[in-house]
Amino acid sequence: MLTRLFRIHGLFVASHPWEVIVGTVTLTICMMSMNMFTGNDQICGWNFECPKFEEEILSSDIIILTITRCIAIVYIYFQFQNLRQLGSKYILGIAGLFTIFSSFVFSTVVIHFLDKELTGLNEALPFFLLLIDLSKACALAKFALSSNSQDEVRDNIARGMAILGPTFTLDALVECLVIGVGTMSGVRQLEIMCCFGCMSVMANYFVFMTFFPACVSLVLELSRESREGRPIWQLSHFARVLEEEEDNKPNPVTQRVKMIMSLGLVLVHAHSRWIAEPSSQNNTVDIERVGLGPTENMPKRIEPERPLWQFYLSRMISMDIEQVITLGLALLLAIKYIFFEKTENESTLSLKNPITAPSVAQKRVNDECCRKDPRLPKTPQTTVAQPIHVTKEESAEVIRPLPMSTVPKNMFIVGDSVSESDLPLGLRPIEECLSILKNPEKGPKILSNVEVISLVNAKHIPSYQLEKMMETPERGVAVRRQMLTEKLLNPSALHDLPYKDYDYSKVMGACCENVIGYIPVPVGVVGPLLLDGKRFQVPMATTEGCLVASTNRGCRAIALGEGARSRILADRMSRGPVVRLPSACQAAEVRAWLESPDGFKYIKEAFDSTSRFARLEKLMVGLAGRNLYIRFQSKTGDAMGMNMISKGTEQALGRLQLKFPELQVLALSGNYCTDKKPSAINWIEGRGKSVVCEAIIPAKVVREVLKTSTEVLVDVNINKNLVGSAMAGSIGGYNAHAANIVTAIYIACGQDPAQNVGSSNCITLMEATGVTNEDLYISCTMPSIEIGTVGGGTNLAPQQACLQMLGVQGASPDTPGENARQLARVVCATVLAGELSLMAALAAGHLVKSHMTHNR
Repeated sequence: MLTRLFRIHGLFVASHPWEVIVGTVTLTICMMSMNMFTGNDQICGWNFECPKFEEEILSSDIIILTITRCIAIVYIYFQFQNLRQLGSKYILGIAGLFTIFSSFVFSTVVIHFLDKELTGLNEALPFFLLLIDLSKACALAKFALSSNSQDEVRDNIARGMAILGPTFTLDALVECLVIGVGTMSGVRQLEIMCCFGCMSVMANYFVFMTFFPACVSLVLELSRESREGRPIWQLSHFARVLEEEEDNKPNPVTQRVKMIMSLGLVLVHAHSRWIAEPSSQNNTVDIERVGLGPTENMPKRIEPERPLWQFYLSRMISMDIEQVITLGLALLLAIKYIFFEKTENESTLSLKNPITAPSVAQKRVNDECCRKDPRLPKTPQTTVAQPIHVTKEESAEVIRPLPMSTVPKNMFIVGDSVSESDLPLGLRPIEECLSILKNPEKGPKILSNVEVISLVNAKHIPSYQLEKMMETPERGVAVRRQMLTEKLLNPSALHDLPYKDYDYSKVMGACCENVIGYIPVPVGVVGPLLLDGKRFQVPMATTEGCLVASTNRGCRAIALGEGARSRILADRMSRGPVVRLPSACQAAEVRAWLESPDGFKYIKEAFDSTSRFARLEKLMVGLAGRNLYIRFQSKTGDAMGMNMISKGTEQALGRLQLKFPELQVLALSGNYCTDKKPSAINWIEGRGKSVVCEAIIPAKVVREVLKTSTEVLVDVNINKNLVGSAMAGSIGGYNAHAANIVTAIYIACGQDPAQNVGSSNCITLMEATGVTNEDLYISCTMPSIEIGTVGGGTNLAPQQACLQMLGVQGASPDTPGENARQLARVVCATVLAGELSLMAALAAGHLVKSHMTHNR
């Protein structure tokens, strides 16, 4: 309940920054103007002669007071430096300064109303400065700076206020009660200082809850523009703020202790003020009776004989030594803060606009992997990439991450980590290195990288087996990179190709050979995609700007309608070998036998025996002269199935050769499949999963979301996707950009990107529907989606994460092949969303404009 209340308060303050700031400033000015109307008689100004009080001042008191003032000034300086770490040297600093100023004014005026003496506040001021804590302001600003838009600024300020508000409220209450104990001490000067401290804490709390969040919200709203379309204050490491959020959450034990302490202090105050008040009043009356008359303590107004500036100049010249020290320190720190503070101290929580620049990766020496004989002299490695030097001007614009002791597991690292022991000269003999490599107790970890390279060059280690021969696959990749670097024209060419912290065990023997690194590709998400009554968040890996945004708009249009519906028409992967017989007539006889029920049964038995998932469903035989092209079609479970069906085809051909010994197998693949090439047979017969998807888009959604009309969309689709593709002689290309969506999903989900050639076969149809023929009916038919959820790239962890987003990772435990079929439905529906949005952009003439805005 309390957290929700503070969240609502924070959202209100952040949503109405101008009203809150103007109101706070106005209230401050009004309070300042009320000074002249208060009944206080101890305020002395330029044209008042203050009464003189003779009191003994010890030198030790002066020293202590001077030290306290200096500590307070240094403390405030570091508080401002912490604010400056957020990236704004002046604006947030001014906000902090106003916080201090407002707290002082509020406290002064409140004590005026209480008719207390203020003659001793010059000694109390340092203690007041020590009470000011801007760390909560820094924490709240970090929440605001972690936003991606102005709406998120308000939400994050409210979120920060919900977390920090209760803690700060309790802290302020405890501070007031603890300091308030001093007001009951009976020592007049201490009572004044403690009363002033209590008011200062309360005023600081008031300004933090009102002015500061409003000021932060306004600053970020005024600085939201950027050259790159992103807020210039957006954090580069939002995860750090999320981690700090856990630290900002109050400790329940600490909160409970503070509550008990607060209740105890309230009882102390209640007992002291309600029970002991009569005696204290009598003492006050006695003091007033024996004191001076009412007119003797009042400051007397004098007519100034000199101007204001001369008056203050004479006061400055006659300052005491402790005042000179304090003022000098304050001026020195102010000058240092304004003129000499460098941007190197900025953290990633910065208001500055990030500009991409070469990142300098710290090089690490792996002592366990690369060891060196101490007898060998140190010689520099000539092929090591030189570090990139960043100029002072560039460093001022680069957002640098905070120093980290260890590298996170999920972060990729660019550059090479080359040990100083990797030397091209002074190598141990090949025989000695070979014996070390074969020694189980020593192994490759005793060898330096250069010595390993010498073994590769001597053919003792195959270069393609470096991952297996080294103690870790990653070191094998590093050695191969070093070997390659020596052969490149630019030795630093591989510096920005990451290779560390990757699970190469899933790559070896499955995905890639001769590995030298990996390519991080941006992954976006579109959705929710409402398909068959379910909502999907679809990952898309792409470097084409506007593709994700456009597809997401199509998903929104589908969701605002009735959603999309889909059906699987066929599920058959194919392999088409070519075989040869002595004559065309014999080839015709074999074809007739294969198309007979007995021939199909004979071949099916051999084919099905190779897998528990592969089941031969159809044979399609083509003849060209004496060559036969046999298209085997089979279900393959949740795998894409090329390896599975190839194995079954090879077994079936062996069985066929037993029946027809004169038959010669020319190639296991005769391009009759057809795999990764445009073909009419895939378009007509289908390959993999054949899917159809449809949706009805209401006329209102077409107008308001797609910014066009049904009539125009239908007309553009006919003349572009149908007539235009026919004019181009396209095969399966009767669509706007199906390949874009198919490839993006394939890369994200670990599919073979080259199979987008056949998988992108699609025909997009649009027609008017509904009572008034203003609604839009759209369908996409894709006969050859070659896809799977097990095997190949789906074994890699990042790709598995994307499959898990869709709920189709791995094999279906209930119905074999269902996960792959569901993924094919999602691909077809996402293609429909992409077609819908792009065709609308073409119809409305927004294509070039959107790309110029978002994809420059």
